[in-house]
Amino acid sequence: MRAPAKKSRAKPLLLAGGNPQIPMADGDAPVQAYIAAMPDWKRGIGEQLDALISAAIPEVRKAVKWNSPFYGIAGQGWFLSFHCYTKFVKVAFFKGAHLDPPPPGTSKQPDVRYLDIHEIDVVDEEQLTDWVRQASALPGWGKS
Repeated sequence: MRAPAKKSRAKPLLLAGGNPQIPMADGDAPVQAYIAAMPDWKRGIGEQLDALISAAIPEVRKAVKWNSPFYGIAGQGWFLSFHCYTKFVKVAFFKGAHLDPPPPGTSKQPDVRYLDIHEIDVVDEEQLTDWVRQASALPGWGKS
């Protein structure tokens, strides 16, 4: 007779740049699992982003898709995601070109704008909150 299989509590695999590999799923729990698996200083950035977004948009919907947390409005689509890279956390505003002022990072996609947050950066929470509120009011990407 075989012993019952033990549940594995292994940490999620970190992909290139330290990005956690978290299965695609809807809800706050997978987003929190992603943030908990973010390495080193990046975890603090993830916690700060999630808290700021949740406070600014109490009705925000959350999911993990393609190893990134996504934030959206029901029936409107996703407005933001973030992703770990080796030296920064990249925040993607899917309609960022329509924000005033637009986030500084450009994209090959004309509507998308980025904000890269490095370890030494101090996040301008007032500006980020303003961008989050503006972005959440625009039609998003895909279905949330």
